[in-house]
Amino acid sequence: MHHFISLLLVIIGLHVSVQTAISVEDLYALHAGNGMSWGWWRFADRCPNGTYAAGFSIRVEEISYGFWDDNTALNGIRLHCVDPSKGLSRSYEDYASVQSDVGSWGQWKKIQWCPFGFLTAFQLRVESPQGIEDDSAVNNIRFRCSGGSLLQGDGTFRGNWGEWTSTCEGRGICGIKTRIEEPQGYSDDTALNDVRMYCCD
Repeated sequence: MHHFISLLLVIIGLHVSVQTAISVEDLYALHAGNGMSWGWWRFADRCPNGTYAAGFSIRVEEISYGFWDDNTALNGIRLHCVDPSKGLSRSYEDYASVQSDVGSWGQWKKIQWCPFGFLTAFQLRVESPQGIEDDSAVNNIRFRCSGGSLLQGDGTFRGNWGEWTSTCEGRGICGIKTRIEEPQGYSDDTALNDVRMYCCD
């Protein structure tokens, strides 16, 4: 009997260690397909095990209109992750925040929460290349919640909305990876160019 219990504990331990060792980039990825290509893909980050993104916040540089002004619009995205076993509501006191790399400009906006459920799909507003004019790349983001609600970021208005990504087949979004252009000095800056989100069961 003791041998059986020991063997069972070993099997359970191995299962837990395998689950914990899964890289975020091994998970199913959502990609909008209309991002820009300046900069490089950065590190991926994920919610703590057993939690899912129920809210998000964004870092935005507001549009300025001076002749020499260089607008970068959306600079960063944070996912705010909650444990479903603790209940779902419009606001949470206990949550974990994760993010990939972010641009250098702008301010973080307030968190927006799903009224119910988790983030399951997203859509990007992106400005196409402007030639010798000012480029800004990603300007805003929208999310769809598993409860059916739509959340739109407090981003800027340049560019156009692309197609929605596919919807997570599991519980919801649990990870993020961004494509960021580093500061260009006297050249045109764009900051956030693209993003991938990852789904967890």
